Amino acid sequence: MIKSSVKLFLLLVGAAIFAYPFMWMLVGSIKPETEITNLSLMTSNASLHNYEQVLTKIPIERAFFNSVIVSLATTLSVVFFGSMVGYALARLHFLGKNILYVIILFTMMIPFQITLIPQYILMVKLGLTDSYPSLIMPTMMSAFSIVIFRQFFMSLPQAFIDAARMDGCSEVRILFSLIYPLSRPTIITVALLTFMASWNEVLWPLMVIRERSLMTMPQLVTLFVIGGEAESQLGLQLAAATLLALPVVLAYLFFQRYFIESMVHTGVKG
Repeated sequence: MIKSSVKLFLLLVGAAIFAYPFMWMLVGSIKPETEITNLSLMTSNASLHNYEQVLTKIPIERAFFNSVIVSLATTLSVVFFGSMVGYALARLHFLGKNILYVIILFTMMIPFQITLIPQYILMVKLGLTDSYPSLIMPTMMSAFSIVIFRQFFMSLPQAFIDAARMDGCSEVRILFSLIYPLSRPTIITVALLTFMASWNEVLWPLMVIRERSLMTMPQLVTLFVIGGEAESQLGLQLAAATLLALPVVLAYLFFQRYFIESMVHTGVKG
């Protein structure tokens, strides 16, 4: 009993330490500028003035729409192609399968900074800069999603797939009609991780997007904070950061049960 109480206390302390910076950011965004430096989470003069200023100074609604379009397109693409490749590597037999899987694993070890310049040159040669395709195309495939799907598909009973093949189902129908319904936690986990990564991406949009109407939220908020539009007002910076983080936090809170379940099934532990 005492051991459990100590564990619970330590977990609560750890949760409080982890959550405090986010709570301070949220509370600071509704505080007057003169009170923000106070580390207290209490205020008697709360207002939405900072949020009103952010919405007035930058087209954050348009940036939010752009981020939603790019993140959803990227997420759907990664889930679709990643599941197909993962299924092929897990359940189909073809020459060079293991070599292909090793190559996919190898690409995960390459820092993304190395591929930035070649990808940018490719986008320029194709004339796709300042467009949605330039934001979506380089992230349509993910080696990590392939590995996650492969690990989960290998854990499914082979008898299910063999029975479907005996009934005359094609591999595509097996994947969509049999495998997908069993893979909901894994699909949601890959979708959530991909959405979060795409939503928070700022370096690549800064390279390929110059037109303000096509900027994503992280890009616009970054330029707002370091470009001088926030006028060094900490309240405006915290409000912009809160608006940027809120969709991802809500998505994770809503899908966290599936995320944990998938991590257990695939054997991936954080």
